[in-house]
Amino acid sequence: MQQVKTILLSKSVFEDNDRAADELRARLREKGVCLVNVMSSPGSGKTTLLVALIRRLAQKYRIGVMEADIDSDVDAVTVARETGCRSVQLHTGGMCHLDAGMTEQGLRELGDGLDLVFLENVGNLVCPAEYDTGATVNIVILSVPEGDDKPLKYPLVFQNSDLVVVSKADALPYFDFDMEKCVKYVRSRNGAAAVIPVSAKTGENMEALENWFIKKLSEV
Repeated sequence: MQQVKTILLSKSVFEDNDRAADELRARLREKGVCLVNVMSSPGSGKTTLLVALIRRLAQKYRIGVMEADIDSDVDAVTVARETGCRSVQLHTGGMCHLDAGMTEQGLRELGDGLDLVFLENVGNLVCPAEYDTGATVNIVILSVPEGDDKPLKYPLVFQNSDLVVVSKADALPYFDFDMEKCVKYVRSRNGAAAVIPVSAKTGENMEALENWFIKKLSEV
């Protein structure tokens, strides 16, 4: 009887993507471009936060945005209208994440001459954390209404992030959200990640977030 060979497709897919991501990251470094992969659950306030942050950073940097969704161009249109920066919509065709190849396609559409590119990944705390997009920086947004225990439930996305932004901080008085516990849980997954609570609505702590990015961009 002929022996059947088993092929571990997932391993091959991840290895190929990791290789492509490393190559993309190296090319971006040569151009002096900082690519920021933004991950979060649906409804965390990603787009609202990005608009508020871009308005601050656009005074110093040339910025582009890639918006990833399974369908629609609502976010890309919103960002372009509210900030005036270059924006493209990436449709994933039903996939719940972006990989390095998809990211590179979006970068080609944005064009050259940018200092900073935000990639708003598909709203999901699982799949996006598993695929390296080639980003220089990975951040995850955790909104106050979601609860302080998300780092315990979705460890990988927090392990892979350089920054955890706690959004909708103005809602803290209305939810059972313990900031000290949240920071402790993040630290248990990733001792190196910065944690910055902000409110895009009120502007609370947005300057601290802006300064974090300015420092990060100085290192590119």
